[in-house]
Amino acid sequence: MALFDCVCEAESGHARALAYETAHGAFRTPMFMPVGTSATVKGVTAGQLRDLQSQVVLANTYHLSLRPGADVVEAAGGVHAFAHYDGPMLTDSGGFQVFSLADTVKLDADGLTFRSIYDGAKVRWTPEENMRIQEQLGADIAMQLDQCAPYPAERAFVARAVDLSADWARRCLAAHTRPDQTLFGIVQGGMHLDLRLRSVEALREIEKESLIRGGRRFGGFGIGGYSVGESHEVMFETLGQVARALPKDRPRYLMGVGNPTTLVRAVREGVDMFDCVLPTRTARMGTAFSSTGRMNLRNAKYTRDFGPLDPACTCPTCQNHSRAYLRHLVKQNEMLGGILLSLHNLHYLLDLMRRAREAVLAGAYEDFYEEWMASPAARDY
Repeated sequence: MALFDCVCEAESGHARALAYETAHGAFRTPMFMPVGTSATVKGVTAGQLRDLQSQVVLANTYHLSLRPGADVVEAAGGVHAFAHYDGPMLTDSGGFQVFSLADTVKLDADGLTFRSIYDGAKVRWTPEENMRIQEQLGADIAMQLDQCAPYPAERAFVARAVDLSADWARRCLAAHTRPDQTLFGIVQGGMHLDLRLRSVEALREIEKESLIRGGRRFGGFGIGGYSVGESHEVMFETLGQVARALPKDRPRYLMGVGNPTTLVRAVREGVDMFDCVLPTRTARMGTAFSSTGRMNLRNAKYTRDFGPLDPACTCPTCQNHSRAYLRHLVKQNEMLGGILLSLHNLHYLLDLMRRAREAVLAGAYEDFYEEWMASPAARDY
C-alpha cells in the first residue's frame, strides 16, 4: 500500500477491519492505542509495548511542547527516536488539555493564549503554530487543534465550539505540509446530533475545498467531545449516526474512551480506533480488567488467593504472578504493582480488539458482541 492508504478488509454489520499504511508500518483495526502522554506509557517500556503487540502509541503535543520542548524532540530525531518506539505514533493536538484549564486560557479569533502548568509561562497557539509543533514532533498522525466543549454545556456554547473547530480545521489542513505525516480532522458537537452532523459536513466541505485548490485531504477523523462526564448511554444515543456519517474510506477514531464494553459497543457502531489513559491509570490505583469484570486488588479477599489474576488471560502478569502477590504490591504501594497491572490492562484491551478484528474478518461480529454483552466481563463500569 502507498503511504496513508486505507483498505477495508472486511465488514460485519457496521463493524470494520481496516489496514492503514504509515511511514512506520501498517496498523490494523479495530485497535486500541496506549497513551504515552509525555512520550512514555507510564511504567511501560517501548520493548514491553512491542511484546504486547501494540500498534499505534499516542503522545501529547501540549505536554511535549512544554517539556522538554518540540525543538528538543526534533533534535533527537523526532518522537519515535526520542521514545525509542519504532511503530506508528499519533500526537493529540493538546487542545483538550488547554481547554480543561479553562481558568488560564484566553480565546480570540486567531487562536488562544494559556499558561504552562509547569512554570506558569504564557504560551500562544494558533492552528498554524500547533501544526508547526506537531510537524516538529514528527508522529505519523497529527490531530487538528479543536475546542472540546465540557459537559454539560449550553447549546449555544457547543455550537460556537463546533464553528471554531471547523475554522481551525480549515487552517490546520492548509498549514499542514509534512509529507510523511497525515492530519486527522475532529468532529465536535457535544451530545447534540444535529451539531455533530453539522461538524461532519463542515469537515467534508473543508476537505473538498482543499482538494480543489490542489491541497491535501484528511487522513482520518477523530470523534471528540465524548467521555467528558456524560453517561455511556447518552454517548451511544448519537455515536453510531455520527461515525457512519463520516467518509467510509478512512479511519474513525473515538477519542479518550477505554472501557472494554464501550470499545466492543463502539466497534459495532462503526468506530475503528480508540485511546485512553484508563488501563494504566486504573492499574496504578490497583484495578484490573478481567474476564469476570473489574477487580480491585486492594480487596482483602485476595490476601490468600494464589491463583492467577485472570485465568483466561495470557499476559506475562497473569502467567507469572498471583492475586495475592499483586495485592501485596498494591497495598505496599510498590511501583511494580502498578507496572504489572498496567501490562495486564493494556494486554487486555489490545487482545480484546484483536479478537474483535477476527470476528469482523469472520463475518461474525454480532455473535462476538452478543457473547461479550452476556459475559461477566461486560460489567466493567
